[in-house]
Formats: sequence, structure tokens, C-alpha cells
Amino acid sequence: MAGMIGTVRISGTGIASSCCAHLLSRQGIEAEIATVDRPPVPAILLSDAALGLLRDVFARPTLFADRPRIERRMVAWGGGDAVAVAHGGVVVSESDLADALPLRVGDRALGAPSFTVHTSPPFPSGVPRRFGERRAVALGVALKHPEDRAACWIEAVEAGWLFLIPVGADEAWLLGVGRQIEALLAQSRHVAPRIAPKDVPPAAFDSCPRMLPSLCGADWLACGTAAIAFDPICGDGTAQAVREAILAAAVIGAIREGGEAGALLTHYESMLVAAMP
Repeated sequence: MAGMIGTVRISGTGIASSCCAHLLSRQGIEAEIATVDRPPVPAILLSDAALGLLRDVFARPTLFADRPRIERRMVAWGGGDAVAVAHGGVVVSESDLADALPLRVGDRALGAPSFTVHTSPPFPSGVPRRFGERRAVALGVALKHPEDRAACWIEAVEAGWLFLIPVGADEAWLLGVGRQIEALLAQSRHVAPRIAPKDVPPAAFDSCPRMLPSLCGADWLACGTAAIAFDPICGDGTAQAVREAILAAAVIGAIREGGEAGALLTHYESMLVAAMP
């Protein structure tokens, strides 16, 4: 494999795919993206750390500077009063990312690539191991109070927790974990009074941490939130996906330059495993 990397196929779309393709192209490595169907993500919270990484990768210091900012998290546990915690970032949609970070999606048969970066299932090593069984539901809601446009709310209730993410002037996504959102809102002291329902179908998704049995092989590696997924409440999933893409591109470049593939891929997997909280 050393020195034999030519075309790289990136299987899947998203932040990790965009970053990896861009960084490979800067090294003179031809990389094309093959789209993979997957459920859409309602909203993506880019922390200042994640946003800073994206701006550095694409050399775009004003990327998403026009988006409304999240300035704080309001956190309430056990029925107590809410506590304000500083938290900087922006909320974007997948269409925002697609417009800002256009992908080189292959419109022809890619043939047999010498290396593949997998950012979406199916993965060569099978399905991810799940650390828990939690599912979450996302529901579009309206905000009642203007001050909530710059704040995320996290509220723990007896049956689970609620996470409110503003996405527009008076709109937000409400995530519910533990039970149906209606049951969680019935126990809510803080979030329930701040929102009004909208006629938007809910979307269900996994919310437990997950990781593939193996993150690399002789001619492939896995990258992004589908390969290793954090609990969404941690807020670091997107930044981790960008860091993985940076490392993936560096490893592929080092292999092409003659580095020992096995050692480099082992290093890649070890770094990702060490990042798992």
C-alpha cells in the first residue's frame, strides 16, 4: 500500500466528507465523493471550537459569521432553577452546509479506488457497537420569548431530558430523550412554557454513544459521526468529526508518501478510540 494511493473514494456526505475531500485535494490527491442516502439531520450546532476548525480547514475566516449566535446554555436538573452557562456557537442546517461547502460529487463511475474513506453506512467492519439503547425524537416548535433566540435549553425531568435548540428568529428544534416528548413536557418546569407547537412531523434518531468494531482496514478507514458518535448532549460531535477528517487526510497523505500503512492506520484508530468519552 505504501506509495500506492491514487484516487480516494469518500463514501458519504456531510462535514467529515467535505473536510476530508478538501484536505486531500490540497495534497494533490484526487478524491471524489459517492453519495449515500441517510436520514436528514434536523439541525447542527456548531460550537465555536467546531466553527474555528472549519474556518481553518477551508481558509474562510468569516464562514457562517452571518448566522444567529448561541451565547449561552440554560441548564436545569431535578426540577431546580435554571443556571446560565456560557456557550458560543451557531446553528446551521444541512442545506446551509451544502451551500457553503460544496462537494465534488462524482457523476461518473469511479472505478476501483486505491483507498476508501467511509463516512456513512454500510461500513466494512459491520454495524456500530451501541453503548446504551436511548432513542431521541426531534420536533419543530415555535419560541415564545425573544431572549431564547440566543440560548439552548437543557432540562432534566423525571422521565428523561429535553434539549431546545433555536434555529431561526422564532423557531427551534426540541429534542426529547427517555419518553415521548409529550410526556417529558408534562414534567417540564422550564422548557414547556417557552415553546408552542408547530405542524412539523417529528424525526427519531439514536442518541446513545456508538462506535464501529473496527475503524480501519488495509485499504479503508471510517470517519465522522457515523463511525464514532457521542451523546448529542456533549456538544462535541461536530468538532470531533472535523478532527477525524483532518487526521484521516494526514494519514492517507503519509501513506502515499511512503509511510508504513499498518502503523499509520493503527495510530488513526488509536487516536479515535482515545477520544471516545
